[in-house]
Amino acid sequence: MKKAILLLVSIIACYSCNTKTNESLPPNTYEITANAKGVVNGLRAYIHSIENNTQVVIDTAIVMNEQFVFQGKIANSSIKTISINSIQGSLPFVLESGKTTININKDSLYYSPVLGTKNNEDYNAYKAEYREKGSAIDGLNDDYRKATTQEERSKIIARAREITTMLDAFAMDFIAENSNSDFSLLLLETQIANPDINLEKLKNNYQALQPIINKNAAYKSIGSKIKSEIAIIEASASLNIGKIAPNFTAPSIDGEMITLNEVKGKATIIDFWAAWCGPCRRENPNIVKVYEKYKDKGLVIIGVSLDKPGQKDRWQKAIQDDKLDWYQVGSLQYFNDPVARMYNISSIPAAFILDEDGKIVAKRLRGDALEKQIASMLD
Repeated sequence: MKKAILLLVSIIACYSCNTKTNESLPPNTYEITANAKGVVNGLRAYIHSIENNTQVVIDTAIVMNEQFVFQGKIANSSIKTISINSIQGSLPFVLESGKTTININKDSLYYSPVLGTKNNEDYNAYKAEYREKGSAIDGLNDDYRKATTQEERSKIIARAREITTMLDAFAMDFIAENSNSDFSLLLLETQIANPDINLEKLKNNYQALQPIINKNAAYKSIGSKIKSEIAIIEASASLNIGKIAPNFTAPSIDGEMITLNEVKGKATIIDFWAAWCGPCRRENPNIVKVYEKYKDKGLVIIGVSLDKPGQKDRWQKAIQDDKLDWYQVGSLQYFNDPVARMYNISSIPAAFILDEDGKIVAKRLRGDALEKQIASMLD
């Protein structure tokens, strides 16, 4: 029973406003005034951005007389977060041009009202609706403690899971219902990093938001990012054994564009590796042995480098040192390499083995297992 209570507690989460007219500011300028009643003077507040999965501070301010102010330039609107030293949690908001007022709720920073811009008004509505829907879970823990039978407790746990599932889907559903809002596009941009995102909802929301995307260059850039992510997700769904491997075109180390479907052989190995990867380098002699044995029988290998920016010389030296005499492509973007993302690569070495039709017949084989697979196809 204690485990069940802990399970219920673990899925229960903590789930309004006047506006003021903006006075004129120079183009692409933001001014955020935060009223921080009860917040100690001298504490520092931060605006954070997420860049390459890393939280980066882009602006700071100091609390003075229960207030702090951010001012600066911005190229385009985007969702950021505010945090304050010694205050629990963070406040997501839309950083955009114009004057904005925030009434800090130090006991629930996440729900502090952000006033003065249309996108933030829409964000307030989003958070208020999320909180209202989530409130259905508030009393379930007490109900569980009062339950007298296992059947009652099971029903309460099932209801809690049902609510959390609904809340997980809330962002995509909100976007679908508010496709005329600029905020919905900004919100959709934050959702594409979710590994469990619903592809059909993503595609439908992307299509519904086309009038917003076409408003300006910044929104078109977000739209392109979402479109690329859709392509990556669709390709990832085709990576199971028996599926046709996603085609790609990528630059070789010499700058030539290599297309998978134009160079594949009777058997093809797509080998994801990097000069910095110890296990990859230790596996390379085995791949060389297999290639030398079967290249005249129709084996083609395409090495895809996950080397880091600025390390082309290191990549090239590894190719020479390890005698990798086959196609080598890469963009020097580490795990953000487009082909690596298309093939959902999260660790290396990783290999995909294709038959002459481009169908995936095996994955992640090394050593003797790799040679046996190629032998079964070409001997």
